[in-house]
Amino acid sequence: MDTTPIDPRWQRALAHSRYLSNLLQARPALIAELAADWLRPLDEEMLRSPLNRPFADDEALKTGLRHLRQRAMAHITLRDLCGLAPLAEVVESMTLLADVTTNFALEHYHRQLAATHGEPLDARGRPQRMLVIGMGKLGGRELNVSSDVDYIFIYPEEGDTAGPKSIENYDFFTRLGKRVIQALGDITADGQVFRVDMRLRPNGDSGPLVCSLDSLENYFITQGREWERYAWIKGRTMNTGVNLQPEWIEAMQKIARPFVFRKYLDFGAINAMRDLHAQIRREVARKDMADHVKLGPGGIREIEFMAQVFQLIRGGRDPGLQIRPTLSVLKQLVARQLIPAETEQELREAYVFLRRLEHRLQYVNDAQTHMLPSDPDERQKIAASMDFADWPAMLAVLDAHRSKVSQHFEAIFSDPEAGDHPLTGLWLGQLDDDTAIEAFGNLGFRRPQDAIARLADLRAGSRYQQLPASNRQRLDAVGPRLIEAAGQTSDPDTTLVRGITFLEGIARRGAYLALLQQYPLALKRVADMMCASTWANEYLNRYPLLLDELLDPRLYDSATDWNGFREQLRISLADHLDDTEREMDILREVHHAQVFRLLAQDLAGLQTIESLSDHLTELADSIVQETLPLVWRKIKKRHCETPKFAVIGYGKMGGKELGYSSDLDLVYLYEDDDQDAQENYTRLAQRMNTWLSSQTSAGILFETDLRLRPNGDAGLLAVTVDAFRDYLLNHAWTWEHQALTRARFCAGDKSVGARFEAIRCEILQQPRDLAKLHEEVIAMRRKMYDAHASNSDSHFGLKHDPGGIIDVEFIVQYLVLGHAHRHPELTGNLGNIALLRIAGELGLIEAELALAAGNAYREYRRLQHIRRLSATPKAPVAREEVEKHIVAVDRLWRAVFGERAEG
Repeated sequence: MDTTPIDPRWQRALAHSRYLSNLLQARPALIAELAADWLRPLDEEMLRSPLNRPFADDEALKTGLRHLRQRAMAHITLRDLCGLAPLAEVVESMTLLADVTTNFALEHYHRQLAATHGEPLDARGRPQRMLVIGMGKLGGRELNVSSDVDYIFIYPEEGDTAGPKSIENYDFFTRLGKRVIQALGDITADGQVFRVDMRLRPNGDSGPLVCSLDSLENYFITQGREWERYAWIKGRTMNTGVNLQPEWIEAMQKIARPFVFRKYLDFGAINAMRDLHAQIRREVARKDMADHVKLGPGGIREIEFMAQVFQLIRGGRDPGLQIRPTLSVLKQLVARQLIPAETEQELREAYVFLRRLEHRLQYVNDAQTHMLPSDPDERQKIAASMDFADWPAMLAVLDAHRSKVSQHFEAIFSDPEAGDHPLTGLWLGQLDDDTAIEAFGNLGFRRPQDAIARLADLRAGSRYQQLPASNRQRLDAVGPRLIEAAGQTSDPDTTLVRGITFLEGIARRGAYLALLQQYPLALKRVADMMCASTWANEYLNRYPLLLDELLDPRLYDSATDWNGFREQLRISLADHLDDTEREMDILREVHHAQVFRLLAQDLAGLQTIESLSDHLTELADSIVQETLPLVWRKIKKRHCETPKFAVIGYGKMGGKELGYSSDLDLVYLYEDDDQDAQENYTRLAQRMNTWLSSQTSAGILFETDLRLRPNGDAGLLAVTVDAFRDYLLNHAWTWEHQALTRARFCAGDKSVGARFEAIRCEILQQPRDLAKLHEEVIAMRRKMYDAHASNSDSHFGLKHDPGGIIDVEFIVQYLVLGHAHRHPELTGNLGNIALLRIAGELGLIEAELALAAGNAYREYRRLQHIRRLSATPKAPVAREEVEKHIVAVDRLWRAVFGERAEG
């Protein structure tokens, strides 16, 4: 008989846990085993070693598994109650116990059945293994100390076994599943290893015990319900060792992932999970379970719901959220600024407290309970194990945690649409005309009858009539709030018409309606943007996916972290490596989202025209920089791993003056003597152009223009650096040298970029005949004037009219080409305003004229930008509005050229 004395440090645990005390009395040999290693956490080897021996029969195996469970539970209980094990260790130890015992039973009974019936084969004649999917806390590696285990059994393919007593694979795996369940779940004299719950399988208790991958996929497509998406977030394939078949695990994940995580932002998940939680709350109330630490108000389940609703909404578009542990998800939500750091801290502290309390309730009798005790002695025992002096002290902290959890839960899941909106009757056309006209008039509408007619057209239209009931219900919930939001803008009539058109366009996408329904602030921002800008209205109609950006707390943060932006883009692209369609869509989605943020900041007055252009140019540079290696990777016969290739930006791209819908003027250069270089780099240039300018399901990135390359449309798409230099030195027109003043290296090999910059400076610094240069610049300006000037006495074309933008650009280009050989500082790609200032400081022009022309140029760009956001982007301005700027530019033109281009 074992006489090892009990370590006095164990008294705290023994006093709390009747289960542990009784176990050590029944199996005193455990005392010595525990004494040897209780000071270190359980690990996989400690759990596996007792099973590394033959078992005489199934009963002996069941006994061995149950003794292992007792040994592990004693170890975990001791360490936790004696203050040595944090929560993370406890749940991981329990999960390891489940993984080890499950895989042992799976392997043992597979071999046993295969010995009789042969291996179950797939279509290619390869042996298959059953996939055991751990669900719930088991899947999340968060198993509690008296938990059941939720399994789903999947087998790869239909077929037959290969033995003399051949049976169908379905029969083989059904028998295997039953034996695994019995091995772990049968209650014997030694108890059970785990209670096994199979109700999460397709069709629950009424469904087959096992199903094939094809059956699972069909079930998800035809019958999968919202609560099952929620459950499958935690789904984890438990197979290890000989049970592991990575190919089939990957196949299973490809089926489950799109069921759980939608490709779009799924805000409908909020309503579904709100309904699911309401059912749980009703059940708790019915059974008087307010003191249930898991399901009661402010309990563990509410924290899990909060984490998982964000996963359901965003996980399809953000693989970083496709993770299982609750606390890890909360951290990721903070990193994405989806919840504040203080919220995460409060939820994390509450979760740890509640889980520790849950375990202490269960340690007492090894019972799966979550109810707080009512007996005073039991209460004192629990309080002491939680390090409190008495029950009231512990209850105060518990109630504080539950209160915070409930507050956060209500903030996320409260229904903003509860009750009818006062404008519902107006939206649904339930008011008589006089009352409706008065209601619209009171809201600030100037043309109430037009609004009434537009709403009537909506309701009578086929789009509205044919909507699914759930979508129409959501649309009718959002509609009255759109009227209200439109009434708060400066132009309610225009805003409502645009808003209705937008709602019609997204009405079949219930997730978008759910977003606007759940977040009234987003709807208000939509209304404000549609009122402020025609271009913003069209952009949002084209890319309604951008609605999500309206919820981002960083929306009005004008200090973009471009390094962080590029890093996050690389991570997103890496998650879909070699999936060309998805890579192209990611580039577009990220680009559109960033443009939308800048647009929101612009309309809010947070961006100057210069800062906006800088950001849009940085965005374009980033997209081109990240596209280049993706495209090169797709060229199968590439002759080197990193292309010696550079993307050169001209025009607005080169001058860092991009607008929202500017084209990219690009030239592709390379420096590589390999025999395959020309072919590969031409192909790279072609594909770059395709990737940047193709229309995909996610839209388009940029229109590109490659005509500024040597010899224009007749030239090679990709040109060697030496050929580029030779062309500029010996064959280029003066206007091509003018264009070079605003060219710069944007992406690719930095050494090739440096060669380009050296050539650029060399060309710009060539001594030129000023008279000839003067003549050629004037001739080019006259040609542009004849083609594009407005010839109006009352209105002014900002770009092409004399005294406008083109004049300023030609003045700067002339000064650079004429004087850079003596003043190399003029070759800097600094922008027209800065170059005018430098020319003034150098005495090439009067500083006062330079300043006035620079101010005119800035104002022209601002006015041009405003018009591009409006319904009439090409409308001229009233000449009197900009007369002083026209005069300023004209004075500088005459000072430099001595005549007008049109003269």
